[in-house]
Amino acid sequence: MTAPPPPSTGRELSSPPTDGISNLRFSNHSDHLLVSSWDKSVRLYDASANALRGEFMHGGPVLDCCFHDDSSGFSACADHTVRRLVFNYNREDVLGRHDAPVRCVEYSYGTGQVITGSWDKTLKCWDPRGASGQERSLVGTYTQPERVYSLSLVGNRLVVATAGRHVNVYDLRNMSQPEQRRESSLKYQTRCVRCYPNGTGYALSSFEGRVAMEFFDLSEAGQSKKYAFKCHRKSEAGRDIVYPVNAIAFHPIYGTFATGGCDGYVNVWDGNNKKSIPSTQQASQLCRLAEMVDYLAVASSYTYEEGDKDHEPDAIFVRSVNEVEVKPKPKALPNPAT
Repeated sequence: MTAPPPPSTGRELSSPPTDGISNLRFSNHSDHLLVSSWDKSVRLYDASANALRGEFMHGGPVLDCCFHDDSSGFSACADHTVRRLVFNYNREDVLGRHDAPVRCVEYSYGTGQVITGSWDKTLKCWDPRGASGQERSLVGTYTQPERVYSLSLVGNRLVVATAGRHVNVYDLRNMSQPEQRRESSLKYQTRCVRCYPNGTGYALSSFEGRVAMEFFDLSEAGQSKKYAFKCHRKSEAGRDIVYPVNAIAFHPIYGTFATGGCDGYVNVWDGNNKKSIPSTQQASQLCRLAEMVDYLAVASSYTYEEGDKDHEPDAIFVRSVNEVEVKPKPKALPNPAT
């Protein structure tokens, strides 16, 4: 799939983090934006008002964050802790710990559990209602084949992507063993996995400028739908330069999705029709994405692929999303006269 040229970057948020932005997420209920960073902070913004609503500092770089409700969330920290953050009351508590940096955190609204993945090669589930002590809040620990790099939830399905190109698919109602054990169809290290909003599969991106579109249905018909495509590449002096695809964000209604790469571009794709949508955005550098119905948030951070050098400061851009930019175009019907 080929990407079109870029329009504007959108409005830049004030008071951004001062080091690499590890993730950003919109609330399901408002324009609130939760942002985690290597500067050891988690910040809550009102994106539409361009206002910082709160900030919590941690004991190490924060590698991920997610919402609990509109004014509280959870963080995954390199100091091995999982924390609950309540911005309305400026209160935090430690939900539990891993034996290595915590890379990912998700909250399941269906089960009421927090799910974390760590570089200690485990997945843990926590009940935040019992957070007066780790023993009372820890629901279960599940060994993974390698370090956990990315998690994604849709309904009761949890997809876990680890080092070594392993992918485990769980049913949250029975975590005793994976529902499916897979290997990434891409040749190189996984950067991001995100489930389709309709629950039929997931998109997985890698270090090599590719995205794989996968499906949970293991039947021959189901697996015949999967494919992979190249993106975030450019030709320079007769050779291809390939960039990691760091982020994937799906539109919750239309199922189209955006990818963000280390080339500093955001591309929007219609996965069902295997086409790009003319909605590309450019930043000076790129790390993470968050998408909701009306807005796309882009975190611009240098990710040190080219070593320690001077670079643009970290920034967050929020732009309005028009329907034409994210709505898939209907497939053309065949002409009966031909």
